[in-house]
Amino acid sequence: MYNNLRIRLIVMNFLQFFVWGAWMMTLFAYCKFEKNWEAGDFGIVFSTMGFASLIMPTLFGIIADKWKANYVYAILHLLFAATMCFLPLMDAPMPFFWVLLIAMCFYMPTLGLNNSIGFGVLKKEDKDPVKYFPPIRVWGTIGFIAAMWLTNLFTKEWGWGQSVKVSFYIAAVGAFILSGFSFIALPNITTQKSTKKQTLVERFGLKAFVLFKQKKMAIFFIFSLLLGGALQLTNAYGDGFLADENVFPKGSIINNLSTIILSISQMSETLFILAIPFFMKRLGIKKVMLISMLAWVVRFGFFGLAGNSLGGFALVVLSCIVYGMAFDFFNISGALFVEKNVDAKIQSSAQGVFMLMTNGIGAVLGNIIAGKVIGTWFTRANGSTVWNLPDCPNVWFVFAAYALVVAVLFAIVFKYKHVKA
Repeated sequence: MYNNLRIRLIVMNFLQFFVWGAWMMTLFAYCKFEKNWEAGDFGIVFSTMGFASLIMPTLFGIIADKWKANYVYAILHLLFAATMCFLPLMDAPMPFFWVLLIAMCFYMPTLGLNNSIGFGVLKKEDKDPVKYFPPIRVWGTIGFIAAMWLTNLFTKEWGWGQSVKVSFYIAAVGAFILSGFSFIALPNITTQKSTKKQTLVERFGLKAFVLFKQKKMAIFFIFSLLLGGALQLTNAYGDGFLADENVFPKGSIINNLSTIILSISQMSETLFILAIPFFMKRLGIKKVMLISMLAWVVRFGFFGLAGNSLGGFALVVLSCIVYGMAFDFFNISGALFVEKNVDAKIQSSAQGVFMLMTNGIGAVLGNIIAGKVIGTWFTRANGSTVWNLPDCPNVWFVFAAYALVVAVLFAIVFKYKHVKA
């Protein structure tokens, strides 16, 4: 019985991240190269995930607690799929922004519901989620990679040479399938109702904001916001950079396989997740998070140094490998820091604040400001992006410098003494 349920959860996780990977990494290429929109316009478009993360996961989490989580999950994916079908019809940045924002309002809550359903199924089967969920969740990363490869096959000239807008339809088809699968194959998951009546403040996770009164937690959340501004920049602009014919000529291996090459980043994630316990035990949370920040400096720096050569290709690949450390070491070690330093009564709310600062406020500000920076200083008169300027640091070095400043300030300001177990 458990093996059957495990397979269902694997399919759910695979499709959950497949529908995200199908379009996210190629969004800049679509906006810039096919629609010829300005970089500033793209910054606001990519920030839709951050805007949707501000309140929608909490709102639909409350609805799922009152009803059946798997039904809410299925309906959200159905609405997401339908909305994605309208994206290719939008010919201007602002209509595109509003449609994508609606789609993200449906999709972003499903990330938390995906975990809730998985945990609920495992607990019903008396399986420890800490032990049994990671091998299931890793199929989500595989789904993300598979979608990136499929999109590359559809859109590159060596493949089927379709418009990048096909990525939205691929995501829609995957979400339709996942919605039907959720209705039919996933077991009903209902949350056990608490006997204690919660206030509106508690239900919306606002009680955790009292943590800002603690100097250590306030500093941690502020740096979470600052680094959150950099977490999605290579996801936003990476594929557009590698697919830019002015940097990597048309027909070159990097230009031809841009999305597939970027998928190395997701492969790297699966390896560094397994390394976190080793580093955490020996170095402590502060040093692990500092390593993450410095890894972002290297990630951006390698992109800045990369060019159309064998050495440039090696730097791109190395940058993708470093991404796993940069992304996972901060997100997971940050969540562990919150878990260790927050009262159990507001544990979920505190994790919500951490996600709000990184994927919500931080991501919104980071993408909007990055779009303005590229649009103001790194765009030619004809609208094309200049990744490398003569006698001037290129845009990736600007991002690397920002990450380095955050890392130095974090090392100086954040005080935390590690006690080895």
